[in-house]
Amino acid sequence: MSGSLALLRGDARARRFLAAHAQSSLGTGAAYVGLVLLAYERFRSPWAITLILLADFLPATLLGPLAGAAADRWSRRACAVAADTLRAGCFAALTFVDGFAATLALALAAGAGTALFKPAALAALPGMVGRERLPAATSLFSAISDAGNTLGPALAAVALLVVSPSALMLANGLTFAVSAAVLAGTDFGAAAPRGRRPAGRRPTQLPQAREGGAAPRRTPAVRTLLLGSAATVLCVGAVNVGELLLAKSSFHAGGAGYSALVTASGLGIVAGSLLAGGRCSPAGMKRWYLAGLLSMGLSIAGAGAAPVFWLAVAAFLASGLSNGAAMVSDSLLIQTTVDDSVLGRVLGVRSSLVAGAFTVSFVCGGTVASLLGPRALLIAAGAAVALVWAASSIALRGAFSECPAGCGRAPTATAAVAG
Repeated sequence: MSGSLALLRGDARARRFLAAHAQSSLGTGAAYVGLVLLAYERFRSPWAITLILLADFLPATLLGPLAGAAADRWSRRACAVAADTLRAGCFAALTFVDGFAATLALALAAGAGTALFKPAALAALPGMVGRERLPAATSLFSAISDAGNTLGPALAAVALLVVSPSALMLANGLTFAVSAAVLAGTDFGAAAPRGRRPAGRRPTQLPQAREGGAAPRRTPAVRTLLLGSAATVLCVGAVNVGELLLAKSSFHAGGAGYSALVTASGLGIVAGSLLAGGRCSPAGMKRWYLAGLLSMGLSIAGAGAAPVFWLAVAAFLASGLSNGAAMVSDSLLIQTTVDDSVLGRVLGVRSSLVAGAFTVSFVCGGTVASLLGPRALLIAAGAAVALVWAASSIALRGAFSECPAGCGRAPTATAAVAG
């Protein structure tokens, strides 16, 4: 936590970058509620609402490697600004269109902007803040994103008392416009030293995207992190369906109980993200990643087995803490060990895998919940996350044992991925 405060006090570039991200994240969290209501008001169809919501994940699933290749091929600042500009235009346009096809197309285009922004921003952080401050910057970036998802809906609930869902779309578009303007005037710093490229003509976009997919295959530890992230999201995504049924069916706590579970989980993720930022060495990051996975699995299963509602709330808080710590540690291990020349592409592959896993979980979660019931669903999901922990512990044995540059020693050659 002290490292995060020191970063905000001492690095004006990081302060501008994170401030821009904070206000756009808050707008996105509020716009999520507005988009659901907008789709309901316009189309009155559950399938229409599902398709509009899936538009946030499908572009990242399909375009993640290409977006990562763009972040490696061109300026990462230009990619981030272009992504925010695209999202600003799409959300502003959603205010004025009313047909389903146009609404879906704009939602998909906004999702494509998000698919480009995430790998560009995370790949830019090492060059912007330096390796010593990277853990603090990455933890703050993640915490801000999750805080927006947690606080934005609460802000929307208040705003919707006086404005329409369409107005929330316009407001979110304005936050992205502000972010694009701020980032355009922010120096992203020098890129980290890039791996050597063979002499000759620079490869085009599709071969570069394929190179990003091949890079993790050359290093088993990084491949384990990518697959572990996807497997964990596949399990945790089902929990998003089960928590509503747990609150209403098992505890009869109604909408207020569901809100309490979501809030506890969200606050836990923010706190866990901030706590994980104090780890500098890959060995410490790996310990936090694995501990986060195990604790997450136990907490999710504990929520399913909780005999009273307040224990379920505590379990969701603990699962959020574990989730935040594991996610940030995972990002840091990739940022500090993957060569800068392919970092955007590896992050793009991870974004694609995670978005695809969340899409599958989102689509299938309701069916699984109806077959198993909410308690059995959460216990099964927690057990599955524990299996991911066990497999990752075995696969990562001996990996990530040295400090990254800036922490006193160089990373081991076996942990680095070069282009």
